[in-house]
Amino acid sequence: MRKKSKFLALLLIVVMAASSVLAGCKNKKEETITLTVYSQLANYSGEQIGWFAKELLDRFNVKVNIVKDDEGVFVTRMESGNLGDIVIFGADTDDYIEAVEKGMLLDWNQDNLLEEFGPYIKENMQKALEKNAQISGGKVYGFGHAVAPSAEDHQAFFYHPDVRWDLYKQLGYPKVETLEDWIDVLAEMKKICPTSDTGKETYGVSLFNDWDGDMVMFVKATGALYGYDEFGVGLYNVENQTWESCLEEGGMYLRSLKFHNQLYQRDLLDPDSLTQKFDGSAEDYQDGAAFFNIFDYMASINYNTPEHIAEGKAMYTLAMEDQKTLTYGLNVYGGNRVWTIGSKTQYPEKCMEIINWLCTPEGRMVSEYGPKGLTWDYDEDGNTYFTDLGLKCREDKNTEMTGDYSGTYSDGSNQMNNVTWALDSYNPDSNGEKYNYEYWRSYNALEASDILQDWRDYVGYTTADEYLQNRPYVVVPGTTYTMATRSAELKLIWEQVITCIKDYSWRAIYAETDEEYEEIVKEMREKAYEYGFEECAQFCIEEAAKRKAAEDEVLGK
Repeated sequence: MRKKSKFLALLLIVVMAASSVLAGCKNKKEETITLTVYSQLANYSGEQIGWFAKELLDRFNVKVNIVKDDEGVFVTRMESGNLGDIVIFGADTDDYIEAVEKGMLLDWNQDNLLEEFGPYIKENMQKALEKNAQISGGKVYGFGHAVAPSAEDHQAFFYHPDVRWDLYKQLGYPKVETLEDWIDVLAEMKKICPTSDTGKETYGVSLFNDWDGDMVMFVKATGALYGYDEFGVGLYNVENQTWESCLEEGGMYLRSLKFHNQLYQRDLLDPDSLTQKFDGSAEDYQDGAAFFNIFDYMASINYNTPEHIAEGKAMYTLAMEDQKTLTYGLNVYGGNRVWTIGSKTQYPEKCMEIINWLCTPEGRMVSEYGPKGLTWDYDEDGNTYFTDLGLKCREDKNTEMTGDYSGTYSDGSNQMNNVTWALDSYNPDSNGEKYNYEYWRSYNALEASDILQDWRDYVGYTTADEYLQNRPYVVVPGTTYTMATRSAELKLIWEQVITCIKDYSWRAIYAETDEEYEEIVKEMREKAYEYGFEECAQFCIEEAAKRKAAEDEVLGK
């Protein structure tokens, strides 16, 4: 009996110990973890809040802390030896390659990580993974943004001039034959609308500088209205596949720079443009303090609230007569903004699960439009539609969320600021519809407001994309081309050169007279060449030839 008692006591101890271990595992599993997402694309630093935070918490028991790429952040994090858990690069060139070479990123095939925790990626994004391996020394560390399942189409038009249509209508629909014609039109608009909703002085445009890269962002981006794509210290003419220096006399960059200076001289450029950030510019468009913008995400999205629409006010697209809009072809290899995982993360599986979910049709839709069933859903035929709340959120991003979700729609938006599938690719969960709501049958069947109907009657089309699709445009074909990494010596020269270009460009924008403008541009050219612009230009010329070769291969030339 004593032996039996001892045995039972021993067994009880073993069972209790096992229970304790299992309980510990359960508690560890249920413990909410916080992941750091270092995103070079983010406009926000801090904890993700609102509806997207709740989605991540409910699905993965995860909180996310966003770190945006302010000046010096990349260098500091590299020196610390830890970039973060999920790491998003703004380009697959210098910073990304440096991170790969210094072992700061996780190999996705290590320990079968991709196969076990990223099955949707592995099955559906093979071309994008292959491209990443090609530029990363043979190992897969992630994939580029905006992947497409097919290369047979192009994205919706990202660049298009949106203008205050109610003011344009009041002026009698004046002709806008070329870029420079906007100056007089915007001046007339200011005469009939000198103050914003809140009583601020109005301007033609409101800019910001925190997205300036190798050149001033708004200046270089205006070239897209004429088929030019940013490329190093110049622009790439997509139609004839040639590179053009940003300092070229009569070139597109200086033409655009002069345009913005003329706006300033006519009191049509917000004088705070140099010092304000993205949010300040967006607020100006929300307030009706600026009338014109070249990006689809800046003007109409901010201004076209239900209140403004009810007042007969809105911003809609108007193409110039000589416009040849640049748009990007859908790319099975993905773009240059890379999704990766930091090598020092303690939660590689969780990071991969989150990225994998963002790649599923539901994850892509939730990230773009909000919680399924609350802001959007599918009807019985598989057609996508907005709920009443979702439609309000589209019309006014400051709409309060309902149910278990707190804050406004805008507050809860995904602050990682990167995408997986191209918005204009087809959603396999739907009835042959794209992720882009502008193509949904339900959305285009909605009754148009009076101001929208006036725009439709004038241009003869239902949507901005349909309108621009039937005008001259050029497509950037999707290829595997990635700009080469610059040498350490060239990097130093490059930084001096682009700092000079940006500083002098802003000075030129704020020139009070044509004479002062010309003097500043002359000095910019001289200083840039002193710093080594010729070496930077030669690098771009050689890279443009590689880009052309990659495009020719895709186009079968």
